[in-house]
Amino acid sequence: MKIHPLITTTEALSDLCDRLAKSEFVAVDTEFMRENTYWPELCLVQIANTEEAAAIDPMAPGIDLKPLLDLMCDNEDVLKVFHAGSQDVEIIVNLTQRTPHPIFDTQIAMMAISQSEQIGYANLVETWMGLTIDKGARFTDWSRRPLSDRQIEYAIGDVTHLATIFPRILKKLIKTGRGLWLDAEMEKLADPSNYITDPGQAWKRIRQPGRNPLVLGRMKALAGWRESEAQHKNIPRGRIMRDETLADIASHPPKTQADLAKVRGLSAAWRDNDIGKRLMKILADAEPLPKDEMPEKIKQGAPLGKEGALVADLLKLLLKIRAREIDVAPRLLTRADEMEALAAGARDLPVLQGWRFEVFGKDALDLVEGKLAFAVERGKLKMTHIDDVIVVATEPEPAAEHAADPDTLAAE
Repeated sequence: MKIHPLITTTEALSDLCDRLAKSEFVAVDTEFMRENTYWPELCLVQIANTEEAAAIDPMAPGIDLKPLLDLMCDNEDVLKVFHAGSQDVEIIVNLTQRTPHPIFDTQIAMMAISQSEQIGYANLVETWMGLTIDKGARFTDWSRRPLSDRQIEYAIGDVTHLATIFPRILKKLIKTGRGLWLDAEMEKLADPSNYITDPGQAWKRIRQPGRNPLVLGRMKALAGWRESEAQHKNIPRGRIMRDETLADIASHPPKTQADLAKVRGLSAAWRDNDIGKRLMKILADAEPLPKDEMPEKIKQGAPLGKEGALVADLLKLLLKIRAREIDVAPRLLTRADEMEALAAGARDLPVLQGWRFEVFGKDALDLVEGKLAFAVERGKLKMTHIDDVIVVATEPEPAAEHAADPDTLAAE
């Protein structure tokens, strides 16, 4: 595989993308910094096919990333392969408001062909190639220039190995016939709405303190305000206010700005600074959450209770057995909260739909309804279906061992 020098000009990038556009797939990775910013700062892009690989410097003076972004978002003939790519995709969405498409994530794919739920890239390379990756440059400051040869070599390795591993994973997926299982997961990864933060919806990510419309209305207003402040200042939202502090203020709003100095998690300076004034105005203008925006109650049927919790534990055991039998990651089949809902009586669940129902949900439902049991066979725990009980009719036995003769009884 040919490794190009670091690409720092639009012309070199355009030439590379023209060649890569003829590939069946490209492996993609990014290096970025976001510890001190709201928006991730893109510092390096690595890309490869089976023949060539390069690192691209998006911080190089005058470089235009349009050829790369066009390849990512406009070329439907080239599959874009990532590993644990949600943050990489988020960066592209921030730049284009679109996602790479079509897309494939090898971490998700590994869930369908092994019991690995969140396999890291180093473990992926060791599993498929028997190589140990040097992690020395893993925590480097990618925003500093110039980049060293060691940094660039480390970064390019993320895509050269991926370009080798992906065809092997794909071959195994085809062999197992589980490729269709992943379609919905990959489309979810490619949905831009997963990466675009609407300040008006930010409150939904915070743990909700009950269902009081007044409290939730204040929470929505505060969360939207915090998100806008963080975006405008380009700092992490937690630097403005932590979730716990926001929820506490929504539940117990201060009466005056001076009271902000008493709120745990806020600086005493908020009692008389501008950001404190803006917060108090948000609280004053907040309205109760409308009925049509109220979060739905979790539909779990009857309360789980002690017996239901035991049933949920049995479902989790069943999940482990089935995942082991078919060699998939349990998380790909269902989640713990779904099994608890099933145990409590809920039936409108993803695990009871589509391929998940055929692979696991059908047996899970049978277990809940008493049609499935566990058995030990040759030292291994297995599932077994309970046959319908067959009632066999028999002649009734005499009331006594020596029945009296009717005629004799009559004579007496």
